[in-house]
Amino acid sequence: MSAATQPVTTPEVLSIPAMTRKYSRAGDYAILLKMRVTSLVVMTAWTGYYLGAQRSHTGTFSWKLLCALLGIGLVSGGAAALNQVIEREADGRMLRTQSRPIPGNRMGVVEGIAIGAVCILGGAAYLAVTTNVLTGILCVLTASAYLGAYTPLKRYSPICTTIGALPGAMPPLLGWTAARGSVEWEALVLFAILFLWQFPHFHSIAWLYRDDYRRAGIRMLPVVEEDGRSTVREVLAYSMMLVPVSLFPGYLHMVGRTYVVGALVFSLAFLVFAVRFARVLSGIPAAESRKLARGLLRASILYLPALFALMMINSRFNSGL
Repeated sequence: MSAATQPVTTPEVLSIPAMTRKYSRAGDYAILLKMRVTSLVVMTAWTGYYLGAQRSHTGTFSWKLLCALLGIGLVSGGAAALNQVIEREADGRMLRTQSRPIPGNRMGVVEGIAIGAVCILGGAAYLAVTTNVLTGILCVLTASAYLGAYTPLKRYSPICTTIGALPGAMPPLLGWTAARGSVEWEALVLFAILFLWQFPHFHSIAWLYRDDYRRAGIRMLPVVEEDGRSTVREVLAYSMMLVPVSLFPGYLHMVGRTYVVGALVFSLAFLVFAVRFARVLSGIPAAESRKLARGLLRASILYLPALFALMMINSRFNSGL
């Protein structure tokens, strides 16, 4: 469900011919459901549920939590599967994705559609029964936006990143609604943090693999504008906006001072990597620009779990649990 989160693949891995690798059936299903991405979706949904349950003064670890994370994870995995069905031809042209089950001819289109549809509809129905109807409906709308807007737009315009960031930012909001049964300001703040984070994260990936994207006809910003000026502007703008927005949980009394200080440190450190990435405009060699993009990507991968973990820890301390 997250449009902006992609697994990191090194050039060494890319150079291995697909035919020399061995794939199990279970491994293919894990690839189809994008288990790494789905794990991040579940983690951020857990943060939303945890904070929402604390606001409701109910148990933060419960059977309802497990049901919520399972349902959200199923919908996320189902959306990833249908995305791969839709993009099977583009995936077959990219080195990074050509060994996925469908372009690799290890799984049929019908099977991919069936798995994706069952996961989305089953996960949403499960959420409606075990948590609340609102969360089930929001999950279906999120998957629909991801598949119906973001996925096709990738072939036509860089605006796809902005459109994709909307469903991509939904997991913590879904976790909150699963615990609370309504969309509230706290949930929107979590949504905003994840929304802003996706731009430096995804632009760093697009910069690293822009040759792959160009080969597949996917019009990401680094592909459309090769000099990188707009890419750098967006990376810097969203990274700077993330600094004050990451502090909003403190303004809403979701967390205490420890989180506010830690979030400020984390966000400023992340901004440093964004500023370093701006050196790609100075005419440095391609290998050096990829190194800067990879540094920004790694920083983003560390930043989000660290920020959300601190939010949960400090919230628990404040609640006296």
